[in-house]
Amino acid sequence: MLFFASLRERAGCSSAVLELAVGADVAAAKRAALARFPELRNLDGIRGALREAYVNDDARLADGDELALLPPVSGGAPDRDADLERGLFELASEPIDVEACRRRVAHESCGAAVVFVGSTRDSNRGKDVVELEYEAFAAMAGPEMARSFERCVAEHGSATDAAKKLRMLCVHRTGRVGLGEPSVVIAVASPHRAAAFEACRFLIEELKRSLPVWKKERYVGGEHWIGDRS
Repeated sequence: MLFFASLRERAGCSSAVLELAVGADVAAAKRAALARFPELRNLDGIRGALREAYVNDDARLADGDELALLPPVSGGAPDRDADLERGLFELASEPIDVEACRRRVAHESCGAAVVFVGSTRDSNRGKDVVELEYEAFAAMAGPEMARSFERCVAEHGSATDAAKKLRMLCVHRTGRVGLGEPSVVIAVASPHRAAAFEACRFLIEELKRSLPVWKKERYVGGEHWIGDRS
């Protein structure tokens, strides 16, 4: 079993081996985790993931399965056109160059480019924020975002019609992010502006809903995992 973000801190470890009965499901694994790590307190609403995909609590486990428990969410070689048309997702441990992201999706066939930038603000929940810290389940983040890209193309673009093709890039920070720094950048290029706007909005909403990336806000004298129900 793998733990992330607030669950990792409560359990005091990032992974543990649990012995379960043959045919046990995810719900049984959660109960076993609570018995071993009572500091977890409550796993209601905590989603499980197997083989880089979310699963329900009634999903059956097999011997040797690696189950991840996920709290609620909150460069190199030149890009190939085919990669950008399928959608690219990257995690970055260093500051994100917003203009570089726009240039990467730009193409002579596209008359519009829309870039969304999510940045660290200086207050939230009535507290002064000093910085943010992001943690990601890297093995699952890419495949999960790829599924979001597929849904985005199906709803707002086309994989075959050149007039409706989308070029998409999403870069998300990990580690500590200072005030005013970009934490996520989504860049979309399209022949027409309406599709680019719609796709960009769709992707940020999907990212916030399902991407296994967690945010901790740090304050003067305290910190809090956003989305943590405790």
